[in-house]
Amino acid sequence: MKVVRFESAESYEPEKDWKRVSLCAEKDISIEHFVKPPRHASPNHDHPNSQVLIVLKGKLTITTGTEEETLDEGDAVYIPGNEQHVVTNPLDEPSVGIDIFIPGRSFDFWLKRKA
Repeated sequence: MKVVRFESAESYEPEKDWKRVSLCAEKDISIEHFVKPPRHASPNHDHPNSQVLIVLKGKLTITTGTEEETLDEGDAVYIPGNEQHVVTNPLDEPSVGIDIFIPGRSFDFWLKRKA
């Protein structure tokens, strides 16, 4: 068993107030807790990992090349690997979620994209 304490887990902000915390960083699966600031949208991106995003608080809008869905608290979405997508917080307050990636991806994904 491998326990990760939220308070001491690896974390960073890819952009101001966009907080990400690594809850699991294994080769076969990675899990990240995130806080998305009001009206923030991630850059359009893709990754080879399949992704499940779960909304814990607020709302998040997922946009792909052909679809757009707004998720409420408790909703989840599956995004296949290599599918271009944008995740947007449509609210005037922070939204919170969990990202699950299979296989796991490097936690510094957003830092590498900016480099």
